[in-house]
Amino acid sequence: MLKGHIALALLRFPEGTTGSQIDALARAPLWAAGLDFDHGTGHGVGSYLSVHEGPHRISKVANKAALKPGMIVSNEPGYYKTGAYGIRIENLVTVIPAPADAGPFKPDRAMLAFETLTLAPIDRALVEPALMTGPEIAWLDSYHARVRTAHEQALKAGGETAALRWLEAATAPVAA
Repeated sequence: MLKGHIALALLRFPEGTTGSQIDALARAPLWAAGLDFDHGTGHGVGSYLSVHEGPHRISKVANKAALKPGMIVSNEPGYYKTGAYGIRIENLVTVIPAPADAGPFKPDRAMLAFETLTLAPIDRALVEPALMTGPEIAWLDSYHARVRTAHEQALKAGGETAALRWLEAATAPVAA
C-alpha cells in the first residue's frame, strides 16, 4: 500500500488525465505480488462536505472526469485479507499544476501533480525500508519532515513535551 500511495504522491500527469487512467500505478506493487483490492483508490471530496463527492475519482471503474487543479481527492490504496485484516494508507491530496523542475526535458503540454494535504505520520512500524526504492524513502522522509514542521511549534508552545518526543520519533528519517 505504501509503495502505491507514494507512486501517486510523486506522479506528474498530463492535463486531461482521468483517475481511471492512473489507478493502475497505485495497484502495480500489489499486482506484482498477485494481490489486488476491490475498492477505489481515491474519491473526491467536495464543497458540499460530501465524503465521496464527484465527479472525479481514482478507480479501476472508467471515469470521464479529468482531474483539474483545485480538485481534492483521496490517495488510499489498501489491501484486505478476508477474515484476517485490512491495511489502508490514506491522505487527501489536491491537484496542482506540476512544478516546472521536471528535469532536462521541457514538457510539451501542461502537467499536473498532487500536493498532499493531510499531515499525519505514517506508522513506521509498518514500513519495511528494504522493500523501498531510494526515491520512495526520500519521499517518506520529506513527507515526515513536513509533518514534523507543521506540528512542532504548536506542541512546543503548548508545553507538550511528551507529544513532541512522540512526533520526533514518528517522523525521524528512515534514511538515517
